[in-house]
Amino acid sequence: MSTRIPFLKGHGTENDFVIVPDPENAVELPPAAVAALCDRRAGIGGDGVLHVVRSAAHPEARGVAAEAEWFMDYRNADGSVAEMCGNGVRVFARYLQHAGHTTEGDLAIATRGGVKTVHIAKDGDITVGMGRARLPEGDVTVSVGGRSWPARNVNMGNPHAVAFVDDLADAGDLLSPPPFSPASAYPDGVNVEFVVDRGPRHVALRVHERGSGETRSCGTGACAVAVAAARRDGADPTATGTPATYTVDLPGGTLVITEGPDGEIEMTGPAVIVAEGEIDAKWLETAVG
Repeated sequence: MSTRIPFLKGHGTENDFVIVPDPENAVELPPAAVAALCDRRAGIGGDGVLHVVRSAAHPEARGVAAEAEWFMDYRNADGSVAEMCGNGVRVFARYLQHAGHTTEGDLAIATRGGVKTVHIAKDGDITVGMGRARLPEGDVTVSVGGRSWPARNVNMGNPHAVAFVDDLADAGDLLSPPPFSPASAYPDGVNVEFVVDRGPRHVALRVHERGSGETRSCGTGACAVAVAAARRDGADPTATGTPATYTVDLPGGTLVITEGPDGEIEMTGPAVIVAEGEIDAKWLETAVG
């Protein structure tokens, strides 16, 4: 490992990430290293790490290298591996544009949740094809303090429990994962969204992201919420043939989510690169211990 490791910092609706460009997959990032990078006091700080690797150089993505040149090796702030991160895909695409690997227009990005289609618009917004939602059967409940709410089980390549509440303060401090039942619904943990209505097809949420705690934004969570709200409102585009678009307010900004008649979901929002620099490899080795 070289003594200096390049990095960038970016965010999508204030869901922030440490970006580590590593085309040939030469940088080792064990969980402790990721946690050290994401530490907001002793590290760079972020909700997660975007490890930028060519698909052909990563064992988990070689099979789709012909379809997507770049693989988003995403890690949560605690170092755990995640299947997908919607805001992360937009920031990942912005980095590729920033670095000259792509331009405005369409591209494909490989993730553990599948290959995602991305469009970088001239106005700066980025649209990500998020795939289809899966709606597993069975009742789910989430709890905060002594209160409980029914939740909609929505899978966007990663698991979500969506609960509609009267006030976003009902979610409590979200410092620890809200309990859920039955445990069998989410054997590997879950992202939990608490949602209130703001107007017709307009909702707001707070979210506890699995492995990261409460974050300012969650792209897959916004998609899960839009799907859950549409079904609650009696709208199923695959049945009606009419797209359903929801505006989703998050603490860090606003995303627009559209579910089409084919079930495919698109998420549109901003992505910003705010800084770049170098990590001292010796510091990282010391932080890992």
